[in-house]
Amino acid sequence: MKACNKCQKVKESDEFYPAKTTRDGLLGECKECTRARVTKRRNENIEAVREYDKERSKNKHRIALAKEVNARWRKEDSRRVAAHNAVARAIRAGELTKQPCARCGSEKSLAHHEDYNKKLEVIWLCQPHHKKRHKEMVLAGIEP
Repeated sequence: MKACNKCQKVKESDEFYPAKTTRDGLLGECKECTRARVTKRRNENIEAVREYDKERSKNKHRIALAKEVNARWRKEDSRRVAAHNAVARAIRAGELTKQPCARCGSEKSLAHHEDYNKKLEVIWLCQPHHKKRHKEMVLAGIEP
């Protein structure tokens, strides 16, 4: 048990991130407070953070890791890859038109498949809503 320096709540040790430089090996603020602080800082300095992320993505080890993650993703479910490729081909051929996000209207949208076997049946969602929809599907026990 440990008290958070920020919210003053006493919490279990697993509610704190590890920190090698502290006596007890745990960060002084809890994970919840840490996430809130980091999110606030990121939002206040979003352009600088985006530039940092852009430069960091060019590191050789990050490029190699991205290739590895992509290869693993492709290997996990060939239906998913086939569905994504079918949508890309249909857009290029003019058979499918990219639409704004169905939830918020954002122009930066992605094709979401409710069922990978129905390759051209998609819902257009922005990145945040796309992630949210996948979480909803997981919680509902739905597999695409």
